[in-house]
Amino acid sequence: MGRVEGKVVLITGAARGQGRSHAVRLAQEGASVIASDICEEVGSTHYALATGDDLEETRRLVENEGAKIVTARADVRDLRQVEEVVAAGLAEFGHIDVVCANAGIGSLGRAWELSEKQWRDMIDVNLTGAWNTIRAVVPHMIEAGRGGSIIFTNSVAGTLGRPNMAHYAASKHGLVGLMRSLANELAPHFIRVNSIHPGNVDTDMVQNVTGRRLLLSDVEDPTLEEFAEAATALSLMPVPWVESADVSNAVLWLASDEARYVTGATLPVDAGAAIKA
Repeated sequence: MGRVEGKVVLITGAARGQGRSHAVRLAQEGASVIASDICEEVGSTHYALATGDDLEETRRLVENEGAKIVTARADVRDLRQVEEVVAAGLAEFGHIDVVCANAGIGSLGRAWELSEKQWRDMIDVNLTGAWNTIRAVVPHMIEAGRGGSIIFTNSVAGTLGRPNMAHYAASKHGLVGLMRSLANELAPHFIRVNSIHPGNVDTDMVQNVTGRRLLLSDVEDPTLEEFAEAATALSLMPVPWVESADVSNAVLWLASDEARYVTGATLPVDAGAAIKA
């Protein structure tokens, strides 16, 4: 029997990267999945966002694990769209036990040089989008009386400041405050609320020329090897980044009854990046 057997998990930003990895890992352990993603560009990121084809690949991978899945294209900035995803999931499965508020974007620039759109998109997706997600699903979780687990995808930038990432860090610091407040509010209902804080993860948000040049500003077109060397210097453990699977294993633990009394935690999966002196 799987570690989340019989549970239903809602994952935003599930078309690829960490979100897809979470969907597949939890499916392997017995969960049914509700997977959503915007599947279009927002216009302010330094890398291309996922597509509808990516979301279909997530569906295929989950179904290959023998699990059931509902997919939907939805923008977490729009509460009504998120509510429609929740309604579709409830219609199919009857309840939702785990929420992975994973949808997020990245862009780069010095705080005083960011465009208004960069700032607004970052806060709207990373912070307001997470609130929209819990706003849409928490009333149903409380009414069901089954308890549950809410997991926010955060970052080392949720506890640290980073140059060229002020808007990203602000969104992630805000997410910590939202998580801790919700942990207090939802504990009487046995709904646990935690956040995962990865360092660099080997996904499209990190693995692109603009992201590489953030660490190697004097190199016009950094190679993967040059970037890996520079990224390794950010961590305590001698690795340049973690894999999505490493984050998914932590998500699985928080989603499972093994973590039944864990709430309000900021769990790092960062090879020691957040505490490096």
